[in-house]
Amino acid sequence: MTELMTAEALTRPPGGTGSPHPERSGRAGAARRLRRLAGFLLRRPGLVLSVLVLALVLLAAFFPGLFTAQDPLSGVPRDKVQGPGAGHPFGTDQLGRDLFSRVVHGSALSLRATLLAVAVGLGVGSLVGLLAGYLGGRVDDVLMRGADVLLAIPNLLLALAVVTALGFGTAKVAIAVGVTGVASFARIMRSEVLRVRGSVYVEAARASGSRWYSVLGRHVLPNSAGPVLVYAAVDFGAVLLQVSSLSFLGYGATPPTPEWGALVSGGRDYLATAWWLTTLPGLTIAATVLAANRISRALDGEGRQTR
Repeated sequence: MTELMTAEALTRPPGGTGSPHPERSGRAGAARRLRRLAGFLLRRPGLVLSVLVLALVLLAAFFPGLFTAQDPLSGVPRDKVQGPGAGHPFGTDQLGRDLFSRVVHGSALSLRATLLAVAVGLGVGSLVGLLAGYLGGRVDDVLMRGADVLLAIPNLLLALAVVTALGFGTAKVAIAVGVTGVASFARIMRSEVLRVRGSVYVEAARASGSRWYSVLGRHVLPNSAGPVLVYAAVDFGAVLLQVSSLSFLGYGATPPTPEWGALVSGGRDYLATAWWLTTLPGLTIAATVLAANRISRALDGEGRQTR
């Protein structure tokens, strides 16, 4: 017995009871994780393609110089309405401006407006749902009846009403679209707060004398935010379509500033003779929305498995 204990002590690393070769075991664990990640990605080529598409669009939005060096606002009149080619991958418009450059620079306004709209809906809606679910009573009734009114109005119609009241501009379009998402975020947050409110740790925090806003911030909100954040990712594609729709109708940035919806609108008069003016910006919007929806479905599936 003594010899066995001595042999075990000799093979044990100094200062602990772990593996005799911790570096090798660490490398082996990392290799296993990489193999699992590679297998996961190989089984989901559509998800990989969606991530690449969305990553390229985000890079174009924040670093357009990586994709084109041409000025999106100035054109060469002799090059007007040229089809896609080596010098102009997306062709040129009626003023000789490079359409690819305008699509790349237009992604900045469209995606930033989309992110702002999601942030408005997420922030305001989560606050409304948090207060309604935790306080209950008349506060819950008043806030949820207001959410019901918003849900009763079609999103595009509500966004048109809000942007008409606020005025034209990309930021105002984003706020208008964000208002249409407040009710959905509020209902999801309220349902999660109602689930968490009766938990043992929340009751213990109340019994210990914590103030209600402390309980909300430290216990209720962190444990209710997961499904709301997943819904924000799911809602990204729909919000992008709404922003592009309002831009198409002329409520976004003023010309000649490029914006995806405005680019589609500007080329519709030349659809018979210059199909690329509308088709290529429209395909860019469609590819971005499809990529965002594919990623959001994956996130939604992961969120449901962990609940």
